[in-house]
Amino acid sequence: MLSHYQMKEIPYLRILGRTNGSLEPVTLFWTASGIELNVKATEIWVKIRSDYDVFEPWVDVIVDGVLSQRLMVNKGEQEICLFRNMERDKVRNVKLLRDTPAFPTDEKTLLQLLEVETDGEFLPLETPKLRLEVIGDSITSGEGGSGAGEEMTWNSFCFNAVDNYAYMAAKELGAVYNCISQSGWGVFCSWEGNEQQAIPLYYEQVCGLLNGERNKQLGAMEKWDFQKFQPDVIVVNLGTNDSSGTKNMDRVGKAVEDFLRKLRVCNPESYILWCYGMLGDEILPTLEKAVGNYKRKTGDERVEFVKLPDTQEGEFGSRQHPGHRSHERTAKILVEKIQEKMTLLVTP
Repeated sequence: MLSHYQMKEIPYLRILGRTNGSLEPVTLFWTASGIELNVKATEIWVKIRSDYDVFEPWVDVIVDGVLSQRLMVNKGEQEICLFRNMERDKVRNVKLLRDTPAFPTDEKTLLQLLEVETDGEFLPLETPKLRLEVIGDSITSGEGGSGAGEEMTWNSFCFNAVDNYAYMAAKELGAVYNCISQSGWGVFCSWEGNEQQAIPLYYEQVCGLLNGERNKQLGAMEKWDFQKFQPDVIVVNLGTNDSSGTKNMDRVGKAVEDFLRKLRVCNPESYILWCYGMLGDEILPTLEKAVGNYKRKTGDERVEFVKLPDTQEGEFGSRQHPGHRSHERTAKILVEKIQEKMTLLVTP
């Protein structure tokens, strides 16, 4: 017999990503935000609520580390089966993730998890080995991760939160991670030169880049409590859009230094990796110099610049964005770098 559980009634529930703190319901704003639980059951369902004007949300269902479903979510309330007709005696790890990014241009965008229905029991989760935060643009949002290589339509479908360097790296590291990313945005300006479309302006809010009264009421514009999630490592992958949005590299460099200062104030103990290069390296000297200037001026040695491998011919996904192989190579580099740094930091 199936039993219903409100989110607040589920023991050992892990919330993934920045949320407004409420479990009644759980509102998912960002790419790869969601829930994780261990359950011993033959079947499990999640009741979900969605709304949108143009850009429908998608979700990923991951069972024991393997993507089992990728689904478009229709408007209204509905139940999604995470798995069924399974052997009862095995404990399975299940994640339900938001596959699509926040959509600032769609004021009606909404994705909420209301309750869980299962015939089994919930069990404790393993303690993560690492806490990771990844900050970026369309690459980090997984744009191009879905669709044919020649497809250039910009819509919800083209994103992918799982076939993505951030998810790959977190999985390999045994980490939980928060993703703060927005397609087209930069550290100083967007790809079109809009200086209001810069991630640092909204970093201290839950999801302040959203618009609309409902998102405001849901707490998207509230200050984020950094004590809820202090990452061991922060990966910043910004600069690609700035390279086309402006020719003023002095302002880009200053924006990098300012953002590093903000990151350090908000996350005093985190090791910070500023990464760049998956879609060209036009402004690499500016970014690398800015990171060096910040370290020289502040004496902060827990910051490093990392050159990422450019996406090669045959490695592109849709919309001329990095595909699987490109994300895989970047994830490998980041895993090795993070493992190296974490080993050094814990060695007496």
